[in-house]
Amino acid sequence: MSDESLFRSANMSLIQLYIPSESVHATVTELGELGNIQFKDLNPDVAPFQRTFVADIRRLDEMDRRVQFLQAQLEREAIPARPLESAMALLSTEDQARSPMMMEELSRRLQEHEERVKQMNTSQEALQKRLLELEEAKNVIRETEVFFQQAEAQPEAVRVSMDTDAEAPLLENQGQVRPNMSGFAPVDLEFVAGTIERAHMPTLERVLWRALRGNLFMNYAEIQQGFEDPSKDEPVFKNVFVIFAHGSAVLAKIRKICESMGGTLYPVESDASQRDARLGEVLERIEDHENILYSTNAARRTELVRVAESVEAWADLVRREKLVYGTMNLFQVDVNQKTMVAEGWAPSSELSSVQLALRRATEHTGSHVSSVMQTMRTKETPPTYQRTNKFTEGFQAIIDAYGHATYQEVNPGLFAVITFPFLFAVMFGDIGHGILMFLAAGVMVLYEQKLLRTRLDEITSMFFYGRYIILLMGAFAIFTGIMYNDIFSRSMHIFHSGWAWPKKGGEGSLTAEPTGHVYPIGLDPSWHGAENNLVFTNSLKMKLSIVLGVAHMTFALMLNVPNHLHFKRASWIWAELVPQVLFMESLFGYLVITIVYKWSTDWYATDAQGQPLHNSPPGLLNMLIYMFLKPGVVDPESQLYAGQASVQMLLLLLALVCVPWMLVTKPYLLYREHKQRQGAGYHAVGSARGEQRVADGHDEDERALEDDMIPEDEEDEEEFEMGEVVIHQIIHTIEFCLGCISNTASYLRLWALSLAHAQLSQVLWDMTIKNVFGMTGLFGVFATVFAFALWFVLTIAILCIMEGLSAFLHALRLHWVESGSKHYEAGGYPFEPLTFVPDASS
Repeated sequence: MSDESLFRSANMSLIQLYIPSESVHATVTELGELGNIQFKDLNPDVAPFQRTFVADIRRLDEMDRRVQFLQAQLEREAIPARPLESAMALLSTEDQARSPMMMEELSRRLQEHEERVKQMNTSQEALQKRLLELEEAKNVIRETEVFFQQAEAQPEAVRVSMDTDAEAPLLENQGQVRPNMSGFAPVDLEFVAGTIERAHMPTLERVLWRALRGNLFMNYAEIQQGFEDPSKDEPVFKNVFVIFAHGSAVLAKIRKICESMGGTLYPVESDASQRDARLGEVLERIEDHENILYSTNAARRTELVRVAESVEAWADLVRREKLVYGTMNLFQVDVNQKTMVAEGWAPSSELSSVQLALRRATEHTGSHVSSVMQTMRTKETPPTYQRTNKFTEGFQAIIDAYGHATYQEVNPGLFAVITFPFLFAVMFGDIGHGILMFLAAGVMVLYEQKLLRTRLDEITSMFFYGRYIILLMGAFAIFTGIMYNDIFSRSMHIFHSGWAWPKKGGEGSLTAEPTGHVYPIGLDPSWHGAENNLVFTNSLKMKLSIVLGVAHMTFALMLNVPNHLHFKRASWIWAELVPQVLFMESLFGYLVITIVYKWSTDWYATDAQGQPLHNSPPGLLNMLIYMFLKPGVVDPESQLYAGQASVQMLLLLLALVCVPWMLVTKPYLLYREHKQRQGAGYHAVGSARGEQRVADGHDEDERALEDDMIPEDEEDEEEFEMGEVVIHQIIHTIEFCLGCISNTASYLRLWALSLAHAQLSQVLWDMTIKNVFGMTGLFGVFATVFAFALWFVLTIAILCIMEGLSAFLHALRLHWVESGSKHYEAGGYPFEPLTFVPDASS
């Protein structure tokens, strides 16, 4: 297999770089553009705030904060930012080079933009606040004028109490009595005017009435239009109030109560001419503030439009610089040599590209000293790098969600390209639903370049990321729909049916008669609508799910062969894999053979005298149960073939022999290898044993050795524990034996979900379109259109999306548990190189 295939992860090499200090920034930038080195942290004991480039990272964090502030201002004003590609094209060549001087200039530019925008925001908020106060003052003056005019128009209603008792109420009847405005006994009354939120008005009335014991007169009016408060999302509706009382202490108390409840007080003159003059002054100031606010908003928007031209490019530059300096903090500094030392993993096939990137960085900086790269030998386990493309990355993500493959382990993602959509389609088999799914994915594939440049929401981006998975799921659903002969719960009569219904029906049930034809592809359409249709399809799909499940698990078990051969564990094939295969095939492989045999036998065939050649078809489930309960005994009436009892007894004994075979053989082999290594006493550091440990995926600590030989017995006594090996093998054997039963039963979900999908599709058809067939006239047309629209919407929402998601999750479980548990170690860690390309899933 090629190193770059999807069958195994790519070969990785641990490289060490010696980079001159003056070109380290350019080197890391070039390697980030290349995107194929995962750097190691060579300063694990150094705190983040003590590292070399912490000051640069703090400066970049501040620049990033300013960029985010400007982006938030653009979103607030609904100003679209120029896309990254065109924004980068506006930058000069020096800007794109990300030189230190350019970043200093960018930092200064961002600071200037932030200060100007903040200054204009402050001015805008102050103007809006002042304008809000003036609008409230205008409403207070106008409503107060209306109140005084009403009071002067009704002087007969004024009845001021002349009682001198301090405890007597100021007014005899609140709400009807008015203060003296014309001709009656004057009383020295003063008033307080202001605004308060409408919801607080009843509370203010009750508090004032109780606090002053009724010694006040209050009137209020609602302001119709709402006020735009910058601190609140919705408009605020307020009331104007006027409160009359006498005495400075009482007025001071009223002011405190109003302000404590969020009210705003405004001075209002008692003389009408002064109020008119005050109103004119307020209106003039409102006009001035509106003009200034308009100019401020225009200047602010002009500034933000200028920012929108380049903000995406600035954000990308800052993000890349943070990655560069964060990577440089992983390096070791050699002060004497004026170099920096870096270590990292890279694909072995990309080492020449790394050399070219180092050379380009040296040429860009004009340094006389070039960087040096050397490959290191190590016992560390390399990261797992599965090279994918836009077609396979979705399937690989499904496997990686369960666990990353051990280094150089067979990658199940390669086979999931076919097995995953096929198992999905077994549960989702319908030609019509498959076509809808295929067309939806086909549109995303056809316009993928346009959609890649579009900012999609979270749900849409998730479907777009899996567009090729959906495409294949739809294609396989069409295929299985043809096998089931099912299209929107209907059947297709393309070829000659093998059954014909009698033309003249009688009483009771009808029996179809064979025509001599064999329907060449898929299920015969005559089964659709038959009374025993559900019984037949249930039996067919149930047995089919067992056949597919055993085949899938057997294939998963056989993937252990290339794993054992690659990791130099050939003895494990006969010590572990062979008994596992024999155990499964002797029980469930035998069940699959009996299913195929039962399908291929004509149980109603007769001889020349008309006597039946076979007994009634036996039940395979009972056969499997009695194979364990009554070994060697088969009921003659339910016998499947001659010699069945002996064959089943032999297979059962073989399965029993495989259990101790799995329990004993592998621990014995490991113990023997351990004793052989102990007899050798010493081994070379670079021997085949060390290389095999790297292949097996075992991590070992690197040690500084004075000699090339280390004592064998000292290390193996710590690493090999016979008791742990035996316990692990016992658990693994029990898990496999029980898993063969439970996992085989788990594949019955293929039958259950296929049945549920078909029945739900049938119910949806019967409850919508079927009810309007036969209707005529204008009402029939409208009923047909409405029923079709309802059927189509429910088909998309329930059968395609909800049922599709359900089948997707069940197919996922079959790959993770039933298949993966047979061969997939998933003990690796992902290859995460330094790259400037944003993650597509983020």
